[in-house]
Amino acid sequence: MLTARGLRRLAAAVCLARRSASAVAALPGAGAARFHDYDAAITECVERRALREGRQVHARMVAAGYRPALYLATRLVIMYARCGALEDARNVLDGMPERNVVSWTAMISGYSQNERPDEAWELFIMMLRAGCEPNEFTLASVLTSCTGSQGIHQVKQVHAFAVKTNFELHMFVGSSLLDMYAKSENIQEARRVFDMLPARDVVSYTAILSGYTQLGLDEEALDLFRQLYNEGMQCNQVTFTALLNALSGLSSMDYGKQVHGLILRRELPFFMALQNSLIDMYSKCGKLLYTRRVFDNMPERSVVSWNAMLMGYGRHGLAHEVVQLFRSMRDEVKPDSVTLLAVLSGYSHGGLVDEGLDMFDHIVKEQSTLLNIEHYGCVIDLLGRSGQLQKALNLIEKMPFQPTRAIWGSLLGACRVHTNVHVGEFVAQKLLDIEPENAGNYVILSNIYAASGMWKDVFRVRKLMLKNTVIKEPGRSWMILDKVIHTFHSSERFHPRKEDINAKIKEIYVAIKAAGFVPDLSCVLHDVDDEQKERMLLGHSEKLAITFGLMSTPSGITIQVMKNLRICVDCHNFAKFVSKVYGREISLRDKNRFHLITEGACTCGDYW
Repeated sequence: MLTARGLRRLAAAVCLARRSASAVAALPGAGAARFHDYDAAITECVERRALREGRQVHARMVAAGYRPALYLATRLVIMYARCGALEDARNVLDGMPERNVVSWTAMISGYSQNERPDEAWELFIMMLRAGCEPNEFTLASVLTSCTGSQGIHQVKQVHAFAVKTNFELHMFVGSSLLDMYAKSENIQEARRVFDMLPARDVVSYTAILSGYTQLGLDEEALDLFRQLYNEGMQCNQVTFTALLNALSGLSSMDYGKQVHGLILRRELPFFMALQNSLIDMYSKCGKLLYTRRVFDNMPERSVVSWNAMLMGYGRHGLAHEVVQLFRSMRDEVKPDSVTLLAVLSGYSHGGLVDEGLDMFDHIVKEQSTLLNIEHYGCVIDLLGRSGQLQKALNLIEKMPFQPTRAIWGSLLGACRVHTNVHVGEFVAQKLLDIEPENAGNYVILSNIYAASGMWKDVFRVRKLMLKNTVIKEPGRSWMILDKVIHTFHSSERFHPRKEDINAKIKEIYVAIKAAGFVPDLSCVLHDVDDEQKERMLLGHSEKLAITFGLMSTPSGITIQVMKNLRICVDCHNFAKFVSKVYGREISLRDKNRFHLITEGACTCGDYW
């Protein structure tokens, strides 16, 4: 709505427009009066986004036969574009006998801000052909429309034009360039633009941080934040949200608490997205007590907040907490598709097979419009974890979606756990047809054969990997101590304290064996003798990381370890016995879920 002053201006303009053109022309200074009144009225409409009143002013101008000059016509384009009436804005632009860079840019910006990238790009090309030189605002606006399959090529074209016209280092253009390069996963070029900017603001800082985070380059994002913060970077809620996403990936509790403290000291107003990122960060660091505290203290919660909390419980296998929270949620907000996915995932990780199947049947009957392929994937995962592999296959055949590589991959992993060669071969062939370059599928099939003692088939699969030049992703584990990330690979040879670690792990092995630990030799997938298998098991990256944590942290501190792949049964048992013998709490986060191990027992209930 317009203010009282604005309404008075509009009324004056409307009254003026009602007079005939000849009568107005006869008044002294009437032309100037009309211009200023129309300008004031349109400006008020722009500020208030008052589309209806703006159309009235435009209509009176037309009725009075008043032909707006370039400036007023441009103001009309801006008014319509700001109000989202893009067709009206384009009609005004097309009817202008003369246009300047502001006119073109206003229309391009309107298309960009209203997610009509094709029209923005086409108008930009038309502007260039008309001989109008873009300015920094034009380039920044059109860059945000460089999306889709041709997006990166368009960004490079605009970038080349910006270099040619000396706009590359302008703040608006540079920030837009690095943002679009980052979003298109060209982080090296984004960083080059960032480093070249003569001055940087919070927008450019946040864009490059978000780019690193989106690509999973969490260590690089954290290093960059430390550097920029030491340089006096001013952070806003978007910057902190991007940083928290990086810390979630690293599972860095120490840094996460420091950032949370920094947010509190800045006394930022309540931003729901920022609080949701805190929930996600704490849950991925294995601290559900802090997660729930943030959640409970939120003055307002969206469905995203509830979903983040549900996902947190689900990752830790706390299926009963998922169910309880889901019941509470329905009293406050309406569940969406992600909610149902979180609940089904919670049932799957918690081993509540019958309850999960009942929930799925209820969703099919009552909320089938919310179902997508991921929900079916959760149920197939649930059946696979419980060993019901044939039922999982039957569901794949009946579901109204084409099975994805993720669904087949989940089922193949279940075949590995339950050593089902028949189903495993069938599923593996499906995956090898879909993605012959994925080393994980060959490895899991090889593992299935090895667990069944089918060594000829193991060698056949490995030869096939060599033939197709497929390289297995190496397992690695890492932990953060004193703000340093320590990474371990199997049979670590490069860590500066490798000799101390090897001596300590042998000492641990003797102690936990005396307490009843028995190595699970089935986790060694090579045809070698038992003694050699035990030596190979001791070299697993999780064991090395746990050992280093035991050496390097005082008692009473949780040993936090992350791994890029799924933890094996032997390493899981190793962690449980270390926890029991040495009285230490161990938090293990693998590719799929969390394991919080205390006094020899894991929150997963040995079901993962």
